[in-house]
Amino acid sequence: MSTTMPRVPTSLTGQIVTPGDRRYAQLRSTYTTTASPAAVLLPKTTAQVIDALRYAREQRLPISVRSGGHGFSGTSSNNGGVVIDLSMLNRVQVLDERAGLVRVEAGARWANVAKALAPYGLVISSGDYGGVGVGGLATGGGVGWLVRAHGLTLDRVRAVEVVLADGTLVRADATHEPDLFWLVRGAGAGAGIVVAFEIEAVEQRNVGVTQLIVEAHPDGRTIREWVAYLAQAPRELSAAAVVYAEGRSALMSITAVVAAESLRRARPVVEPLLAIGKVLEHRTDLLPYPTLVPTAHLSPNVGQQRGTTTNGLFTGLDDAGARAVQRAVTGPGRAVVQLRSLGGAVNDVASDATAYAHRHQDTLVIASVFPPRGGPALDTAWRTVGARADGAYVNFEGRPDPAAFARIYPGETGIRVRRLWKRYDPDGVFRSALLTGQPHRAAQPHRAAQPSRAAQPSRSAQPHRSGQPTRSGQPTSAGQPHRRRRRPR
Repeated sequence: MSTTMPRVPTSLTGQIVTPGDRRYAQLRSTYTTTASPAAVLLPKTTAQVIDALRYAREQRLPISVRSGGHGFSGTSSNNGGVVIDLSMLNRVQVLDERAGLVRVEAGARWANVAKALAPYGLVISSGDYGGVGVGGLATGGGVGWLVRAHGLTLDRVRAVEVVLADGTLVRADATHEPDLFWLVRGAGAGAGIVVAFEIEAVEQRNVGVTQLIVEAHPDGRTIREWVAYLAQAPRELSAAAVVYAEGRSALMSITAVVAAESLRRARPVVEPLLAIGKVLEHRTDLLPYPTLVPTAHLSPNVGQQRGTTTNGLFTGLDDAGARAVQRAVTGPGRAVVQLRSLGGAVNDVASDATAYAHRHQDTLVIASVFPPRGGPALDTAWRTVGARADGAYVNFEGRPDPAAFARIYPGETGIRVRRLWKRYDPDGVFRSALLTGQPHRAAQPHRAAQPSRAAQPSRSAQPHRSGQPTRSGQPTSAGQPHRRRRRPR
């Protein structure tokens, strides 16, 4: 199709990027997918978001919405359509320092949020990669380095500002538009364009960070013991473990974060992790929280990490389940598997309080494969693990379709999500790929997807790399899918 676009509204002059623009190469794609939209719009204000949406609808082309571009599904861009890129809406404002209330615009990235809040001694439990955008992660969940201590990112959201499909700007909170407020906390992709969040931050300056690499026993016991300890550990501890093949065996690269202001408090909490397998590398540091989501993570997304990802939520892992995870890594599929701790503050919230309904599980298991392996290899690796899963998390699903919707939004939650998506977007402008199974329809009127991450990712920020130790103690690339790591020498 022609890339010539009609003239944009005066308010967006200079803020449309088409294939002939030198900026196009850095704006066309997502973290996992190379795409070719007809145009990318870059609004700087909420009013310009409304103008951009109206303009995009007039073109009767697919519409994607992007905050950071880290969503594993790739739905924050498209082929032949329009992308509304929120990266210029990136302001972070402390509204009430004493109450910890912060307004964060959807296009901000978590590295910048952490940097802005550090002088106040405040943190928001976000994803674990600084480059993940706020909007995608916070509308899907937010599983980060403080998740067991302070809950999901969306659990700390107190109000949202949303541009609906008809261009109406709505503020939603617990008392005003409560249905919309419920929906955007977990199923924001089909609700509208969330342009800003009011989030209750918590006081925290430093965290204890332990990084270790252990050999994963072939019978799965190392994985089982990691899950068992994290399920009952003090909630100040949150952790991620990447399990990857190394020859015929497997290694676990673990990052454990303790919401504590001293090593004296942090070390006893992580000590049991040193007993789950043969330790090859180990260090513990007390670090400022922004070190975990550094500005070094900020970079354009140009399809640099191609891969296929899926996930499942679990309540404990028995021997058979742990062996299945181990086999996913070392067997024919050769997936990279990440374990993320849940429970703690996440499970303090009622299952029907938000559109994220998974409030009894304690572990998130994420599997990824990378080229030349693709979907068939992931299916082979995941089949036995996935059969044991009890739900899934939207921000780590790389293949959105109706079957994934049923895992992510089970039972009554799914019924309510569908009903509210229809209410707030009757024309299907923001229709999620979870309903259609087709995230990149070209030249199809009124189809769009708000990114869901990451983890992230968000991004979401979002699966996430749990960094190997470095001399500075900073995780090297915490937060995104990664290829196999070499054994440390």
